[in-house]
Amino acid sequence: MTVGHASALLSRPLWLVSILFVFPSVLARLGAGVLPDEQARFRELGWEKLGFMIPMRDGVRLYTEIARPLGAKEPLPFLLRRTPYNASVDAPGFAVSTTNWLKELVADGYLLVSQDIRGTFKSEGQFVMLRPLRENSDGVDESTDTYDTIEWLLQNVPGNNGRVGIYGTSYLGWTTVMATVRPHPALRAACEEATAADMFLGDDFHHNGAFRLSYGYEYAVIMESVPHTLAMEQVKLDHYDAYETYLAIGSLANVKKRWLRTRLPTWDNFVAHPNYDAFWRRQALAGSLTNVTVPILHVAGWWDQEDFYGPQKAYETMERHDSAGKNFFVAGPWYHGGWEDTGGSLGKIGFGGDTARFYREQIRARWFAMLLKDRNPTNFPEAITFQTGANKWESHTSWPPREGVSRRALYFLPGGRLGFSPPATDSRQAADKFISDPARPVPYRARPIERTYAEGSKWHEWLVEDQRHVHNRPDVLSYETEELTEDLVVTGEAFADLFASTTGTDADWVIKLIDVYPQSVRVPLVSVCTA
Repeated sequence: MTVGHASALLSRPLWLVSILFVFPSVLARLGAGVLPDEQARFRELGWEKLGFMIPMRDGVRLYTEIARPLGAKEPLPFLLRRTPYNASVDAPGFAVSTTNWLKELVADGYLLVSQDIRGTFKSEGQFVMLRPLRENSDGVDESTDTYDTIEWLLQNVPGNNGRVGIYGTSYLGWTTVMATVRPHPALRAACEEATAADMFLGDDFHHNGAFRLSYGYEYAVIMESVPHTLAMEQVKLDHYDAYETYLAIGSLANVKKRWLRTRLPTWDNFVAHPNYDAFWRRQALAGSLTNVTVPILHVAGWWDQEDFYGPQKAYETMERHDSAGKNFFVAGPWYHGGWEDTGGSLGKIGFGGDTARFYREQIRARWFAMLLKDRNPTNFPEAITFQTGANKWESHTSWPPREGVSRRALYFLPGGRLGFSPPATDSRQAADKFISDPARPVPYRARPIERTYAEGSKWHEWLVEDQRHVHNRPDVLSYETEELTEDLVVTGEAFADLFASTTGTDADWVIKLIDVYPQSVRVPLVSVCTA
């Protein structure tokens, strides 16, 4: 379970709730519900704000806020975010966002729009987790809601230039992708950051079918136990260490019996669909992304603990249909949503500079200015990725890169060794054995494991945690290379071919490719790829 040190590495992770708010107003003649005191506070910041209930085609109204910079000297494009995490923000919160993670966009000048999706916060209707695309022309989905919202904005908000961009992180990344499926003609640019692509095969709630119990349960409680809010306080565990709590609860059936006092549709679906059936396939993006008409930037973090799979899969799927060259990819050394942080390090790993600011300034802001304002049009690289170890940004003509890349295989060898040469022919029938005890499961994070979003939780950084907490367990096999004599760059796609058998009725295998630092360097053994 360990491997020699490398200069650049990938991880294969999961999903976080990124609550990054941008917000609203417009012209007084439109009227709408923002209190005068709040308006005054926004004007002190140089903005005007109003809130609206925008009608959809089926009559459901969605709460939407618009922030317009005062003194704009030209018509401005819209930048839209559609969220289940509360579109409203007060003046202090707005000041923080516009001077930090939105600073580079604000400097270019946009009408900032944020909307509560159906059934969340101030919007009407019913919330459906990752609402599938409509099955007929009479239905509604996130694509139709985005279309109707854009049409209303163009017709009712003066001072716009007729162009719209959409972006967002995590669930907001997913609503961004949905907006491009049957897009409004005014939608000219999209930037999805850490979208989910398949909740069974690689994102958030499952990894290749292995259910992520703690994360799945807690997220369902937060999103659905109290309608129209984020019920963080409703997540109550019996022990400080979540490992003890979930071990003690036993069967999934006990979760509903002992803990739940209200129906959670998402949790019920987890229990009802333990296999990759039609429910999960309908929710996945792969069958929907067949028509690339809106330029879209897919953004991933190497250590995204929630949705590393999603943006890569979305890019890969759309690339098959991208005849016009509108599909692009970016990856940097971030946890889930880390591009909104300082980006100079993660845990004890340093990157030699503020990678998040570089992304926001040199990539995202440039992307929207180019497409929404015709500013500095240029050939945008097909893929831009950050190589850790060397700590530099690189451009590629394809992703995964094809030029200057060679495939290399690592082999399990006798005696816990790992090498680039296959084992001897006469050892092909050899095998290593271990006993897995369901009563003593292997934790994937160092204990104690806090609630996912509890104060002080190490959730954001567990993918760079030292891995010695599982090394030498009797139910974990570890293999290690000799010390590398030259730098090894690991990039593109990493995967494992595993030949295994079990005496049990089923099993989950997890393989971690780990960077073992020299003994002279006080940096942890870092997990860089899980499968």
